[in-house]
Amino acid sequence: MTYGSQLWMERNGQLDQHASYVCEKVRMWQRLSIGCLLTVILLTGMLGTGASSAAAAAKSDKTDKVVYLSFDDGPGKHTPEVLDILRDTGVQATFFVLGQQAERKPEMIKRIHREGHVIGNHTYNHEYSELYRDFPSFWQQIKRTEDIIHSIIGIRPALVRAPGGTYGHFDDTYFDLLKRGGYAVMDWNVDSGDSKRRNVPAAEIVAHATAVPAGTSNALVLMHDGGAHAETVKALPDIIHYYKQQGYRFEVMQASDDPVQFQVKPAAKFKNRPSPGAAWIAKHVDANASQWASAKPLKIELGYMTVKLQPDEYRVKDQNVLVPLRSYINKLGGSISWDQAAGTATTWWKDRIVQINPAMGTMTSKRLHEQSGYSVHAVMESNEGTIWVAAGELMEQLGAKQYMVQSGDSEWVITVDPPWTSMDYRHSFSFL
Repeated sequence: MTYGSQLWMERNGQLDQHASYVCEKVRMWQRLSIGCLLTVILLTGMLGTGASSAAAAAKSDKTDKVVYLSFDDGPGKHTPEVLDILRDTGVQATFFVLGQQAERKPEMIKRIHREGHVIGNHTYNHEYSELYRDFPSFWQQIKRTEDIIHSIIGIRPALVRAPGGTYGHFDDTYFDLLKRGGYAVMDWNVDSGDSKRRNVPAAEIVAHATAVPAGTSNALVLMHDGGAHAETVKALPDIIHYYKQQGYRFEVMQASDDPVQFQVKPAAKFKNRPSPGAAWIAKHVDANASQWASAKPLKIELGYMTVKLQPDEYRVKDQNVLVPLRSYINKLGGSISWDQAAGTATTWWKDRIVQINPAMGTMTSKRLHEQSGYSVHAVMESNEGTIWVAAGELMEQLGAKQYMVQSGDSEWVITVDPPWTSMDYRHSFSFL
């Protein structure tokens, strides 16, 4: 039991019998829910594609509309303006960055990451003549950019977007070997048209960026923050406003998402393109895949909420799972601010406020109605502008309690008891 837990027990006393009874009922309900879920999964597998189609239709009926804003070719001179707009509107986005630009503007890479956006790999220099000459040339640029990003923020992105998109550039070899090497290739289904010609006016960009194809509820919007795209900056607030008015939910892309990819152009164009040999594939692609496979996604189960982190989104140090503070709090649905003068980060989640001081290695926690809180020393580190904290200790300061860590074949699972003060979770007690 930590010092913080002892203070909590002194302040509130032991749980009475009724609270213990409620706790056991909730756990029983969780087990029952999991059992029902497994039954549904089993039945779905037995019923085959018909059941899958029915499930897909049911999901479609709910019309859960999601928009993914993405920006290519940066970081550039307009990236700060884009980030300001995203911050002010409370929207997260995905930035496919060039390694060449990342070298020139490492502080922008740090800011993109610090503010909770996702960074993808857009090759090193965007030169078609090099990238699409043969696959090893493309691979070399992906790895070079990956190393640059890792040197700046300590993360290796698995998301890849091909300059100009995959259509007319990728053949089956490109798709197959990138997937085999552990990468997820993501194109788009909504083109803002901001790079069709020079100085495309903002009104035209808005019109194209909001033209979602019929029959889809997910919009992957292509825009650019690199180069001369001042009109994209002007258009962005209206684009965000449109999707909010239409009831879309804003999300960032993840390597685990179903890929959106263009079809391969007829193979005649690629008949003279050399293919890598088996020895090269084994040395580069397969070796790279084994590195990705050695790490597993991390799933944190918090009552009926699940937060999933990819292998490059957490670290293990001295038997502690460290998570990037800002992006983790954002995934929980909380908020966070940074006080440059004090050197502290303050998080808000449910009815809890936690202040993190990386220099002191402390977390100070209190409820919203309390005047003062209590401090505990916690495992944390600060690396290139990103604060990494022990997930279990952070959750305890947020009023939750980590009680189970499991490792499966495909993922790590941390089960956390949610805080009793959670309005969402208290609502689930109504059936007792």
